[in-house]
Amino acid sequence: MKFILAKKLEMSQIFDEKGDVVPMTLVEAGPCFVTQIKNQEKDGYESVQIAFGEVKRVNKPRDGHLKKVQSSKFKVQSFGKYLKEFRAADSELKLGDEINVSIFKEGDTIKVSGLTIGRGFTGVVKRHGFKGGPASHGQKHSLRAPGSIGATFPERVPKGRRMGGRYGGERVTVRGLKIAKVDAENNILAIKGAVPGKRGTLLEISTI
Repeated sequence: MKFILAKKLEMSQIFDEKGDVVPMTLVEAGPCFVTQIKNQEKDGYESVQIAFGEVKRVNKPRDGHLKKVQSSKFKVQSFGKYLKEFRAADSELKLGDEINVSIFKEGDTIKVSGLTIGRGFTGVVKRHGFKGGPASHGQKHSLRAPGSIGATFPERVPKGRRMGGRYGGERVTVRGLKIAKVDAENNILAIKGAVPGKRGTLLEISTI
C-alpha cells in the first residue's frame, strides 16, 4: 500500500491525444517522514504514522514525540505540522524513513480524503437540491422555501428531516482517481479530476 500527505495547490487542465480537455488537480505531496510504527501486539492494530508540513515552532508534547525520529533530513524544530496514521499491515517502513512522490507512478488508482469547503448556513435549495416553490399563482416569498416540514401525525418534525443548516466542512473520500503526472523534483502530483477542499487543504492520498 502506498500513502502520503499532501496540500492542494490548484486546478488545471491538459489535452489528451484526441484533443479533449482533461481536468487536473495539482497537489504538493510530501516529503513525509515516518514518526511512529504501531503493531498488533502492543497497540492492537498495525499502522504507520507520518509527519508532513513545516511549522515555526513545535509544542512540547509533539516535540517529545518526534525527538526519537530526528535525523539529518527531519528537524523537529521546523517539521511535523500534521501527523496522520495509515493502516498498513506488514509494512517495511522504519522510523525516520522518508516518503515522497517517487513511490507513485502514472496510472496509479488512488483515493483522496480531505475536508470539503465550508459554506456556512445554507438553505434547502443549495444544501439538498430542493427545487423550491412556484414563483407565481398567489405565492409570495416561497421560491426557495422548504415547504411543509411536519404532518398531522405524529405532530412533530421527524428526526432527520432535510432542512437548512451548516453545509460543507465535512470529511469526504473520493475513490477511483488516477495519477496523470509525477513531478519528483518539485514534489507535485497531477491527479485527474477534482479532490475535496480549497487551496491549502490537507489531503490524505493512498492507493486502493
